[in-house]
Amino acid sequence: MSILQDMARLVDEFQELPDWESRYKRIIALAKELTPMPEELKNDTNKVRGCSSTVWLHAEVKDGNVVYLADSDAVLVRGLVALLVKVYSGHPATEILKAPPDFIEELGLNVNLSPNRANGLTAMVKQIMIYAAAFTAKAG
Repeated sequence: MSILQDMARLVDEFQELPDWESRYKRIIALAKELTPMPEELKNDTNKVRGCSSTVWLHAEVKDGNVVYLADSDAVLVRGLVALLVKVYSGHPATEILKAPPDFIEELGLNVNLSPNRANGLTAMVKQIMIYAAAFTAKAG
């Protein structure tokens, strides 16, 4: 399945939820489903700059696909990074770079999050793209 298909499926899932409170609860549920990040990866190198909460994001290439591991000390932020991992992890770096995060607006996150949370989400997406660009440069 492509990233764009993953994004579309996520948007469909969220649009079926009746209100922002239901969507918020779904994001919290995603936080609980996030693959645990090994403690040794929760270091300064993997910290996402620009988030008011602490967010760690690690990436590696496995079988030609970028695999992201993430965590946060705040449950909502953990859910937001889980959304991003759900969409972008497990795809080739070149595909990641061609998939802008338009789904964030379609989910209504840009208007329903506080400015700090929205800025943090932007910082997380930026870090995902930086990792993908670095892997593409190494492969090239």
